[in-house]
Amino acid sequence: MIGSQGPALSRRALIGTGLGAGAAALTAAGSGTARAAEAAGADPLAQRRAYSFLAAAMDAYPDHGTIRLAQSYTDQAGLFSTAFTYDNALAVLAHLASRTANGRSRATALGDALLHAQDHDPVYDDGRLRQAYNVGPYTFYDGSPQPDGFVRADGTANVGSQFGFTGTAVGDMAWAGIALSALARRTGERRFLTGAVRIGEWIERVGRTDEPLGGYKFGVNGADEKLPFTSTEHNTDLVGLFGQLARLTGDRGWLERRARAEAFVENMWEPAGGFFYTGTNDGVTINKSPIPEDTQTWTHLALNSPTYNRSLDWAATELAVLDTPDRPNSTVPAGQSYEGVTFSSASLLANEDAPIAEGQPRPDRNGVWFEGTAHLALALRHRHASRDEARARRLLASVERAQDLLGGGQTIGGKALAERAGVVSASSPLDTGFGFGYYPYRHTGATAWYLLAAARANPLGA
Repeated sequence: MIGSQGPALSRRALIGTGLGAGAAALTAAGSGTARAAEAAGADPLAQRRAYSFLAAAMDAYPDHGTIRLAQSYTDQAGLFSTAFTYDNALAVLAHLASRTANGRSRATALGDALLHAQDHDPVYDDGRLRQAYNVGPYTFYDGSPQPDGFVRADGTANVGSQFGFTGTAVGDMAWAGIALSALARRTGERRFLTGAVRIGEWIERVGRTDEPLGGYKFGVNGADEKLPFTSTEHNTDLVGLFGQLARLTGDRGWLERRARAEAFVENMWEPAGGFFYTGTNDGVTINKSPIPEDTQTWTHLALNSPTYNRSLDWAATELAVLDTPDRPNSTVPAGQSYEGVTFSSASLLANEDAPIAEGQPRPDRNGVWFEGTAHLALALRHRHASRDEARARRLLASVERAQDLLGGGQTIGGKALAERAGVVSASSPLDTGFGFGYYPYRHTGATAWYLLAAARANPLGA
């Protein structure tokens, strides 16, 4: 759709510019994954296909070293070999959720690549990770070559500077820390805990704020300037990370930090509506619009509190969409339909007569955000109230149908992908309401969240 017109930026593509968000692999997934899928009420074949996509995204550039991250989107998204830190953290967690030797091996390799990036940043030696990295060669839109893989000739990590993905967000760091913490638990290898602690310490130094609403700030942009925003999503991530660090290290200081992040999240609760606001721009005033999906589902996974679990009902009701071919700007093929949730309250009000961004298509207000749909399915399974499991299975069936029927003919690193493997970001172009969109391109993050939901694996629990 837009691969020839320029990049389709993800919500994690904002801070670098200072603005803000195969057959062998199918066999290797193994019968253990199939048994786990059956026990979890998921389609084992759909899971194996999803894992084959994650493997292809990870193995796309074999001539550029064994230390590697997974490409986040298919080439058609226009982001070339960009590997977002957030997506790779999710891939670690999804591989571990497979409970197979191959999954553990792949998770370990990705974790070691994150540690390499942490230890070999071209500028900083303070424990940070960048928003994204390049993992293979390409020629940029202006004709300039990017010849390297993830590890440059001098050993440094290949930071994603062409798109400005050079900043560091607290949320991305938290997810990397959660992934490394999970590897520390599963493998017993000290290096992963050391890396997770360094991430937590960076967040404490850079993000902690004593503003009235408290919590931890957004992070830094590519010029290492602190950003003024405080995000509900990011502080929710920190509830998970700090709780896990407290358990793994025995250091009660992490519990105090967890409590600080949790207090901010609770300050964002709207009891009258039963949902969480997105955060604050200045530490004083709460942003009341747009209201995103992930602040409703991740909060449940992290807090596990009956006080706030109405947020799942809000997301399931207020953000529900059904994408059909007769919708304005829908790209769903004739005879198909997809249900789930969209990104935010603003997505439902998007201007369908104007492009999402320059060079991008016009949005479909009913475009399904499959990553968020998987968030919701997992959270419903975790809450396990009446009808929650049935609702979750219906959402997962929609995601699995999308994997079967959407995103065909796409490539990674110029190589054709197996069909029916990998979940697209969205059923049709959707406007998030935060200045960027999601599109029907296969995505490591959406695929990983599907696998976590299918396995009932809560990555935010302490």
